[in-house]
Amino acid sequence: MSIWERLSKIDRRIIYLLLALVIIIPIVFRIPSTVAVSESAQMAYDVLDGLPAGTPVLFSTDFDPASMPELRPMMTAVLRHAFKKKLKVIMMGHWPTGIPLSTIILEEVAQEFDVEYGVDYINIGYRPGAGLVMIQMGREIRSVFDIDITGEPLDSFPMMKPIHNYSDIGLVACFEAGDMGEIWARYAWGRFGVRIIMGTTAVVTPDIYPYLGSRQIEGLIGGMAGAAAYEKLIEHPDKAMIRMSSQAWAHILIVLFIVIGNIGFFMMRRIERIKKKRTE
Repeated sequence: MSIWERLSKIDRRIIYLLLALVIIIPIVFRIPSTVAVSESAQMAYDVLDGLPAGTPVLFSTDFDPASMPELRPMMTAVLRHAFKKKLKVIMMGHWPTGIPLSTIILEEVAQEFDVEYGVDYINIGYRPGAGLVMIQMGREIRSVFDIDITGEPLDSFPMMKPIHNYSDIGLVACFEAGDMGEIWARYAWGRFGVRIIMGTTAVVTPDIYPYLGSRQIEGLIGGMAGAAAYEKLIEHPDKAMIRMSSQAWAHILIVLFIVIGNIGFFMMRRIERIKKKRTE
């Protein structure tokens, strides 16, 4: 078997083995990717970075376990940025599946900083109703969220005493796996002029760009690439940059095998044509 024939017929087990290695090695050795920061991710960063210390930021966490691998890294990065800027974090959600997951993320990040529950951050949980909840929050948060996730009255926490509606909140940061981000833009921005940034799964991101273009939202973190860009901006490489490294090397390897396979194929065809001419 000639070298060209070998190249055109590489054993699939070799391909799968090499692909597994280029995916696993960056994860095991935590090798971050060098990512380009998109304009939309930079916008989201700049909005939050420009808030004065002590400004309340509302985190809406509307996702499920299936979308957590994409949304967890970006939410973690934005929380780190918020705590580093000494902003007040209010966690809530419109998806019942989102709150248990986001609570884990919130508590993990809170442990990295010198922050106190009820003073620097709070988790007010889930309420059904979406659009109606958003409208009621624009009038008085306590009309829908009168207690936190542990059942304690909101007024028993120092950070919540001066916060009553959107006029007391500097920014809403939404982390979305579905269309809840669009509902935030329609009701919270459309009716109350709330400043909004969003983090979305890659499949949802194209649907949100019109809201960014019309300035109904002020920043967009799209998919794993957006999460990696935000990690780069806060100078804290983590899961997203590492996963993007695995993905990048996997793509490079696949393209390389496609090129090698095509070279082998066309060289084999050329050799066959030459042999055919010689026999004529």
